[in-house]
Amino acid sequence: MITDNYTAANRRRYSLAESFHIDVPLMVGLLLTAALGLVILYSAGNQNEAIIYRQLTRLAVAFGIMIVIAQIPPQQLRFWTPWLFAIGIILLIAVLTFGEGKGATRWLDLGFVRFQPSEIIKITLPMVLAWYLADAPLPPKPSRVIVCIILIIVPTLLIAKQPDLGTSLVIASSGIFVMLLSGIRWRYIFSAMITAIAAAPALWYFMHDYQRQRVLTFLNPEQDLLGSGWHIVQSKIAIGSGGLYGKGWLNGTQSHLEFLPERSTDFIFAVFGEEFGLMGILVLLTLYLFIIARSLYISAQAQNTFGRLVGGSIAITFFFNIFVNIGMVTGLLPVVGLPLPLISYGGTSMVTLMIAFGILMSVHTHRKLLSQ
Repeated sequence: MITDNYTAANRRRYSLAESFHIDVPLMVGLLLTAALGLVILYSAGNQNEAIIYRQLTRLAVAFGIMIVIAQIPPQQLRFWTPWLFAIGIILLIAVLTFGEGKGATRWLDLGFVRFQPSEIIKITLPMVLAWYLADAPLPPKPSRVIVCIILIIVPTLLIAKQPDLGTSLVIASSGIFVMLLSGIRWRYIFSAMITAIAAAPALWYFMHDYQRQRVLTFLNPEQDLLGSGWHIVQSKIAIGSGGLYGKGWLNGTQSHLEFLPERSTDFIFAVFGEEFGLMGILVLLTLYLFIIARSLYISAQAQNTFGRLVGGSIAITFFFNIFVNIGMVTGLLPVVGLPLPLISYGGTSMVTLMIAFGILMSVHTHRKLLSQ
């Protein structure tokens, strides 16, 4: 009898969650990771409660938007996708034309709101590619592959010109992931890789001075310990000094003694590694792995090609963001200025991320309702 009552209560709980189009396992994973982010942010921000309150407000707004997006059926999301992508491209052009500093920054100020149009493209590019490929046989034909490449190149170049190389790489990757998930033939992949390798030397001449310096610093950070190499050297010292179990919460020396720059944003992983050590890092990576696995499961269970392609791209792009941030903080990749998802202090990227997970929840929960 007790077991039956527990099962019935569990079913009611899940039924309530489904009525609000919330995927419980994914929501739990996101909330636990965000809570862990608040814990380390309190330490990284020198125990400044105002930072925590601001981050809590941003998290509340982001999760609220995620729940709203989850209520929209995938069919409606698919219908509005090309229009939203077109608006995003227009706004990117507006940044280069009317943006603050006429392209020197990445923000567009409309008077009542100030935002980065590139954040819109992070969501709409994989969606528009999925929209374009959804009604065609897979793997896509060469003509469709060419159209997809054009759709990827246009926003990537517009964002790189701002300049924002890190975001342009993330956006290009999100589009490439959709094409890979669509079953694109391997000869196209190898051809693209050979072309990219051949074009790499030419890319050097189109890079800005600070971007070239980042590459040189990545290759040899010790060449300028007090200048361009300071960030990465101090970051590796912080992570290495954490050892197996860390120095303890609020006891990090590299961050609290002001050696580690950008400790609450791009380099917050170094603070985490110093205070919680390898064991703490494994806990964080386990949470990330759970979110990624759940996202891939949702995309695999989608009822149509559009849902599978969008869901898979969201999952892999989430992994890519984590990989790039941890890679640059540990010195395995050049510094490109990408935040650690759900952990770093910030608002715009958090909202974009939650919109993506809202789309995932919409794909999954509406699928369940349709199958009943």
